[in-house]
Amino acid sequence: MILIDNIYVEESILTTSFCCDLTKCFGACCIEGESGAPLANDELEKIEQVFPIVKDYLTTQSKKTIEQTGLYLKDSDGDWTTPIIGKGGPCVFVIMDNNIAYCGIEKAFLDKKIKWQKPISCHLYPIRVEYKGAFIYLKYHQWSVCKPALKNNSIPMFRFLKSPIINAFGKTFYNKLEEIYKRKYSKNNS
Repeated sequence: MILIDNIYVEESILTTSFCCDLTKCFGACCIEGESGAPLANDELEKIEQVFPIVKDYLTTQSKKTIEQTGLYLKDSDGDWTTPIIGKGGPCVFVIMDNNIAYCGIEKAFLDKKIKWQKPISCHLYPIRVEYKGAFIYLKYHQWSVCKPALKNNSIPMFRFLKSPIINAFGKTFYNKLEEIYKRKYSKNNS
């Protein structure tokens, strides 16, 4: 682990090449799993604020699930998450386009109907954020659905996720990741 200010970063975030290819994984991280996307406490209100617009993007099944469960719920670990449809089904905010899962929240954002892009856990994936006291831990969540993202590319994960890292932790933090990468891991120090 590398410590930057109060944030611990798994070295694999700097050393693993990663580039999503939705044509190969079909957005499986949004449609598989035991629970929905982790949510930060401040995101609960954001979901409530954007839902009146986002609901127009959602399927009837998603809307029915939200009516039954609410816009968010606590998982078995006591963490806030988005609901999923059924047991092990997709996130309620998933929309499908040509068999590829996309986020309905992000679609509304891209259509310029809302100003919030999507939960940071989705935007940062496969990086997961853990809060322990005064420290934040950034960990690489390795999951088989992301295997296509590991092949045939040379983009370090943190560079692929530059925008969400900056959104979550600021440009200064991202620049420090770049400095460490260039100093410790870059073969040509580029």
